Amino acid sequence: ATSRRAKMAASVERVVGEAPAGYTALAVKFGARQRSPHYLLVKEHQLREGAGTAHPPHRTLFVLNVPPYCTAASLTRLFSRCGDVQSVDMCDKPGPGEKEEKLKSKFFNCETVSGFRVAYVVFKKPAGVRAARALSQEGPLLISTESHPVKTGVKKWIASYAASIVDQEELKAEVDAYMQDYDKKIEEEEAKAAKEEGVPDEEGWVKVTRRGRKPGLPRTEAANLRLLEKEKQKRARKELLNFYAWQHRETKREHIAQLRKKFEEDKQRIALMRAQRKFRPY
Repeated sequence: ATSRRAKMAASVERVVGEAPAGYTALAVKFGARQRSPHYLLVKEHQLREGAGTAHPPHRTLFVLNVPPYCTAASLTRLFSRCGDVQSVDMCDKPGPGEKEEKLKSKFFNCETVSGFRVAYVVFKKPAGVRAARALSQEGPLLISTESHPVKTGVKKWIASYAASIVDQEELKAEVDAYMQDYDKKIEEEEAKAAKEEGVPDEEGWVKVTRRGRKPGLPRTEAANLRLLEKEKQKRARKELLNFYAWQHRETKREHIAQLRKKFEEDKQRIALMRAQRKFRPY
């Protein structure tokens, strides 16, 4: 029975260790006590023409099937024996070569990826990629060691909770630094816009801005208060004039009666002028 189980385990390990075409299977273990290894699928990252340069060709190792407990620091330590690692980019799925510029913050946009992931390991020299693929000839690599332990279970929850507590001074320093960069960016944009104002482009068109030739004076706080007071008085007069619906109807009737009375007076005045007119040919 023992030999049968050993044969079955060996056959399963051989089947699992088979990598797809173009990939190399690297056996890894979480710790020394783990019996069955886990396999990372690695290959040289290839880019299409015109793609981004965030993951440079010939120096980037594309890694699939990265377990959730494996961090970027762990991958850096595993592949540092192959050469100097420049960066490790962890993603939930393969993406384009051009990596979007993200805000590196400890408090904002902290997205945690759960489940198995992919990674892009960038070496400083192309020889690191070839050496990483040659690791398949060695024994299983250990992700968690005594010198570099990986926290799991209750220890990981405690560390996550401790990291979630915000340090007010550190948060204030990060916000102040961000606002300084933002103000600097706005000043540069305004200076560039002022420099290009009135200058025709290649086709001879001149960009019209909101300033115009005669920019209006900005409203002061006192002017805004006067305008609001006028609007308030106008609204109050309108509300007091026709407070009830029957008052509104009576106002309309009186206005129509006055118009009719004035019309009759105009008709009488015109008839009197016609009667007083005399025909004098000479």
